Amino acid sequence: MEPAVRWAGNPNITLVLKLKSLAVTVQLLDLQVFAAPRISLKPLVPTFPCFANIVVSLMERPHVDFGLRILGGDVMSIPGLYRFVQETIKKQVASMYLWPQTLEIPVLDPSTVVVKKPVGLLHVKVVRAMKLMKADIIGTSDPYVKLSLSGEDLPAVKKTSIKKHNLNPVWNENFRLIVKDPGSQLLQLHVYDWDKVGGHDTLGMQVVPLKTLTPQETKQLTLDLLKSTDASDPRDKKQRGRIMVELTLVPFKEDSSISGRLDQINGSRKGSGKGSELVDNDDDPFNGSGLLSVTVQSAEDVDGESHNNPYATLLFRGERKRTKMIRKTRDPRWNEEFQFMIDQPPLREKIRIEVLSKRTGFSFRSRESLGYVEVNLDDVVYNGRINEKYHLINSKNGVVHVEIQWDRV
Repeated sequence: MEPAVRWAGNPNITLVLKLKSLAVTVQLLDLQVFAAPRISLKPLVPTFPCFANIVVSLMERPHVDFGLRILGGDVMSIPGLYRFVQETIKKQVASMYLWPQTLEIPVLDPSTVVVKKPVGLLHVKVVRAMKLMKADIIGTSDPYVKLSLSGEDLPAVKKTSIKKHNLNPVWNENFRLIVKDPGSQLLQLHVYDWDKVGGHDTLGMQVVPLKTLTPQETKQLTLDLLKSTDASDPRDKKQRGRIMVELTLVPFKEDSSISGRLDQINGSRKGSGKGSELVDNDDDPFNGSGLLSVTVQSAEDVDGESHNNPYATLLFRGERKRTKMIRKTRDPRWNEEFQFMIDQPPLREKIRIEVLSKRTGFSFRSRESLGYVEVNLDDVVYNGRINEKYHLINSKNGVVHVEIQWDRV
């Protein structure tokens, strides 16, 4: 939904600030707000009210008008102040909520919502940029690129290297991003000027809808950098340079399991009478990159000696991830998913899952283990997916519920 919102309540709000014996009266009046929001109800779920979140973003910068009086004097009548305040409010609100930035309001508990599963990978090659803006005093910039996909609460942000003193940098750097909804997700590209001290200046940005890409086909794009995605922003008329990228959308194979792929290969061999031929590398189920997805659903009867604020950690190939902590419970429900992008199927490998408890206040024993399990990943690779409850080692009755899936590209 994209309604036009106009609110003119004309309130009269008075605030009295007392500084020792001095009382300062601040009065806000005649407040009016004009905005053009985009409101999305997603994802759709079978549980009432049939959507999990309300996602709001602004399609253009909002207009906010109000009067301000301090000690009875009209402050907004000071020359130049009214316009300064207006532009400051617009800039701050736009930086947080102007599309593709969003405000997400949860409606349903995430643990009750079906998690949207990854469907493929986006291969991004950041090739180069041309004629970037001069951001430094010496007449050059130190550019780098941040890239991410929209539609994630905490998007996985990738970053190129920094090219010092260069307005025409060449990167030729490759990245892989996890795709969950190619019909609605956007690739977000932001070019920054690196600064040793303070915040990094924005040189420009662009977005690419994934629905414009054809699966398995590499598309090279040369994009004009913009200040924002607001088409009416006069600052976008300024030349900010261009960025060149190569994009390839690679969906996961329908059956990524070794057993399923071998059945397909054996069936095709029998049909063609070529049972002795070797498997082509692209079809070899024992090779190829993919995504290992681990969902830590819940735990039961995890009991700590000093406290019960459980969270879970995952350790795979030296990379550690963790769930949120849930306070004062022996039966936590996390329903959190984690991904590991790897170049080969994880045969003869294990993932370690440990449940720990952390004391919220000061303590000499602030953290304690509630049990762990090491899951052999051979079954995941052969069958494509497992959904099991495991008894925790070093726990009397503790159990952890884990779902693990292997998707090959």
